[in-house]
Amino acid sequence: MRQRIRALPSAVLYLVIGGATSLVALFAMVGLCVAGALSLVGVGLPILPDAVRALRPLLGFERRRAAGRLGAPIVEAYRPLTGSLRQQVSTVFADPANRRDVVWLTVHAGTGLILGALAFALPLSAINQALIPLYWQLVPEGAVDNFGISVRSWSGALLAMVLAIPVGALALQVPVMARWQARVARWLLAPPADVALADRVAELTATRAAALDAHGAELRRIERDLHDGAQARMAAVIMQLGLAEQLHDRDPAAARDLMRKAQDTATDALAELREVLRSVYPPVLSDRGLASALSGLAARSPIPCTLEASTIGRWPAAVEAAAYFVVAEALTNATKHSRAHSIAVSVRGADNLLTVEIRDDGIGEAREADGGGLAGIRRRAEALDGRMTLASPAGGPTVLRVELPSGL
Repeated sequence: MRQRIRALPSAVLYLVIGGATSLVALFAMVGLCVAGALSLVGVGLPILPDAVRALRPLLGFERRRAAGRLGAPIVEAYRPLTGSLRQQVSTVFADPANRRDVVWLTVHAGTGLILGALAFALPLSAINQALIPLYWQLVPEGAVDNFGISVRSWSGALLAMVLAIPVGALALQVPVMARWQARVARWLLAPPADVALADRVAELTATRAAALDAHGAELRRIERDLHDGAQARMAAVIMQLGLAEQLHDRDPAAARDLMRKAQDTATDALAELREVLRSVYPPVLSDRGLASALSGLAARSPIPCTLEASTIGRWPAAVEAAAYFVVAEALTNATKHSRAHSIAVSVRGADNLLTVEIRDDGIGEAREADGGGLAGIRRRAEALDGRMTLASPAGGPTVLRVELPSGL
């Protein structure tokens, strides 16, 4: 009893908020029905992916509410709405999470408002019934209503007080109603275990394929850099040394000139080899750590760049390398396209998660394109089971956020 009474205020609040969201769910269902009807003639198909995206904040809010009520998180597992319009529409219909969402919207639109009204009315009605004997004589005759019967005497007032007991008992069921609503939300909005596992396997398969593609592209780049740069220069060194040997006896001066050229060419080849090695794993990361390496990037940025990364400590080499290249690529993209006057880089580490955020005050409208720098950043993050989010409205600012788990 005491536990129910203590849980009553939060349960009333939960169900009243649920009543408000049920109205939103009702309007959402009407909108989906209209979009579905228009889709039958092909007109509504282009708006279906956007309609589904527009619903997800409401569904995410309900997941968080239910998770808070039940004390356990509710996983959100959607298939990504990417690709062409045809692919997105196909995903909308094929994704079982979207079908579960529609079922929840239907159930919540039909029950949420009723439960919210009961949660609000039952406790107030119980309190009113118990207080009728105290005030029925102070109000105009017939103004006090006891379930449709006007209280005009002490016997009616005492009957009202007795009726407060069953009404109060019903009011104490409000926490049960709130828990029931939360459990229904978890049942419908959480993916089944096998679906969650299948989605996770598909996600890991996709990220593994992307990581292998990125790795292959990186190897081809290194091979191309070595072939076009250092290898060609070393071949020139060999040729110059061979000519110098042939001219050594006939023309010592020309031989010395060729040897000096060979030395200069070898020096250039060594510099190019160092650049290739830096592109694989910058030595400054192992020598001085991520914070110092990022300080060097910020100092070399053509756009004034501030860096907040003084307390991040050391992380696994793969994580530090990914963070370094994320910042390097983001600064390069901002320099080329953003027209920004300043860039702020923030790197924070907590709970085995390294978070990199790059913000610029440029023109915005940054878009992720296949083969572009942002796509490379996403592949690099997903290869470590991390994720990338991008916010870049027209007029700016552009905020790029990358989360890299340490894997420890």
